[in-house]
Amino acid sequence: MFLSRMRITVKFATNVCKYSQKVPQPLRSKKPKSTKTPVQNFIDLKSLRTTGGRGGDGCISFLSLWSNEFAGPDGGDGGNGGHVIFKANSATKDLINVPPIIRAEDGEKGQNKDCHGKNAPHCIVDVPVGTVVKNADGVVVGDLASEGIMFVAARGGAGGKGNHFFITDTEQAPKICEYGAEGEDLDYTLEIKSMAHMGLIGFPNAGKSTLLSAVSRARPKIAPYPFTTLKPHIGMVQYDDYEQIAIADLPGLIPESHKNRGLGIQFLKHAERCTALLYIIDLSLEEPWQYLHTLQHEMSQFSKHLLERPQLVIANKIDLPESEENLELLRQHTDLKVIPVSAKLGTNITQLLREIRIIYDQNKNETDL
Repeated sequence: MFLSRMRITVKFATNVCKYSQKVPQPLRSKKPKSTKTPVQNFIDLKSLRTTGGRGGDGCISFLSLWSNEFAGPDGGDGGNGGHVIFKANSATKDLINVPPIIRAEDGEKGQNKDCHGKNAPHCIVDVPVGTVVKNADGVVVGDLASEGIMFVAARGGAGGKGNHFFITDTEQAPKICEYGAEGEDLDYTLEIKSMAHMGLIGFPNAGKSTLLSAVSRARPKIAPYPFTTLKPHIGMVQYDDYEQIAIADLPGLIPESHKNRGLGIQFLKHAERCTALLYIIDLSLEEPWQYLHTLQHEMSQFSKHLLERPQLVIANKIDLPESEENLELLRQHTDLKVIPVSAKLGTNITQLLREIRIIYDQNKNETDL
C-alpha cells in the first residue's frame, strides 16, 4: 500500500514537472527601472484636426527678349499642396507622438519663363497597426489593419494655372491666372483597436498599479487615494523563450460606469481593446465576490461580447490576516480561476505570470498586436 502511494506521488510529480517545462518561465528584468521623473502614459484615443496644404498661385508674366520685346506670356503654374496621410507602422505603439493639429506644406508659386512651382511634400504621420479612423460624425472611414496601409486624411489644394495656360487663338496675351486651391480641413478621431494582451480591471485602490510595477519595468503612479490612474499604463513581461506579453493598467472602475459615471465609457473602451481580462479583487474588503460580480456586470452592460473573452481573477492583498477566509468564499462564488497574490510583497507572482502565459498561448491568434 505504501509503495503504491509512493508510485502515484512520483508519477504525479513527474507529470507536473513535464507540464511545467512546457510553460515558459518569466524572466526578471535585467535593466533597472528608470529614475527619471516623467512617466509616459499610453494614448489609445486622440481627436485631431488635419489641413491639407494650399496650392501655389499661378504667375502672370510676359517674356521680353533682346530680339523680341513681346515674346508672349510665360507665367508658370503653381505647385500642388501636400496631403496629410496616416500610415500604419509596426514600430509605433501608441498615439502619443501624433500632434492634435496637422498641417501639410503649401505648394510654391509659379514663376516667369514658364517655371512651374514645386509640389509640396506629403505630411505622413505614423500610427500603430490596427488604428481605426473616424470622421467628425463618428463614422469609420479608415481601418489601418496591416503594415504599410495609408489613409489620405486631408488632400492638398491644386496649384493655380499661370497666364501661359490661357493662351487661345483669339487671346494671345492673357492677363489672368488662377489662385491656388485651399486644402481640405477635416476633423478625425483615431482609436487603437488592440491596446494590450491583458487588461487589469478592478475598483480603485485594488492594487492594479502596484501589481504592474511588480511584474514589469513600468512606473505607474502609486498612492493610497483612489483614481491615481487616469490614463492607461503598459508594462511588458518577457519570458525565457523571448515572448513578450503586454499588460495594461487601466483606470479604476465604479458601479454604473456603463451609464458614464466616473471615467465611465472612456474606461470601458480601454477594456474593450484588451484581449484578456484580469480582474483584481481586494481580499481585505467585506464580501469581495460582490465586487467581482459588479465588474462583470459593468462589462456585460457595455458589450455582451466582453465576457466571452478569457478571464482570470487575481485575489490581491493575500498577506493581510482577514484575506484567507475571504479567499475560500471568493472561490465558492465564481467559476473563474482565482490566483491569490500579494503585489506589495511579491507573493505568488511567478504563478500568476505562468497562468497569464497559458491564457496567452491558448489565444495566441487573437492576441497578435
